[in-house]
Amino acid sequence: MTHIQLDAKAVTYQTGPHILVDAASLSVRCGARLAIIGPNGAGKSTLLRMLAGLQQPTSGQIDFNGKNVGHMTPLERARQFAFVGQTDAPDQQLLVEDYVSLGRIPHLGLLTKAADREIVEDSMQRARITHFRRRPLGSLSGGERQRMQLARALSQQPAILFLDEPTNHLDPKARSELLSLVAGLDVTTIAVLHDLPLVAPFATHVAVMHSTQLVASGTPDETLTPRIVSDVFDLDVLRLRHPSRQRDLMVFEAPEPNHTTHPHPRSI
Repeated sequence: MTHIQLDAKAVTYQTGPHILVDAASLSVRCGARLAIIGPNGAGKSTLLRMLAGLQQPTSGQIDFNGKNVGHMTPLERARQFAFVGQTDAPDQQLLVEDYVSLGRIPHLGLLTKAADREIVEDSMQRARITHFRRRPLGSLSGGERQRMQLARALSQQPAILFLDEPTNHLDPKARSELLSLVAGLDVTTIAVLHDLPLVAPFATHVAVMHSTQLVASGTPDETLTPRIVSDVFDLDVLRLRHPSRQRDLMVFEAPEPNHTTHPHPRSI
């Protein structure tokens, strides 16, 4: 696997008087699956876009393999980073296979056309969409569209895959299946997630955002603790043994009305 090191050093993003991310620092290494979690408005998507080079920090710096991401050209970034956002609106008559092939644009001319086609084919197989490759985009379900976008991102052959709320608008089964698919790709991934029960099965590392600040980072066991979950989400977390599978489950629920929470997440 290619050497990968992405470091955010006290990055802040401010627009006018509003600070959206406040002095966040984290590191991502080769093979990691980082889940960025937090309440609405915490700064998750802004942090993700800064890490991907789509927004430049107001202060601080992000380095990819020792190079300032802000100094990379769009073409350089497109050869290293693939971003799957929430608002992709391509031509609905475009065929799935043609859409996936758009991921090869940053690499055009570097390989033969036959090699590019092989990469597109492999990407569709990895995303499990070859059976609807000739369908128009307008005919796809939400889960099919997410896998199609994932295939296009994979065809870029990225060093890092960025996903902004990839389970949004999917039913519970499709959410779990999509994240299981991504986890099995062996691609360094940074994803903004909202579904807390899906975080631990998917992520090797978790970054917890609250009120624009990164208040905790580490493994799922280190970050999805009762105190942190209570402070940040005002939820209780229970760890239960699955009755038929040899693994633990995390259950998140609203506390009882008289439950005392910790209102100061900055102390984490």
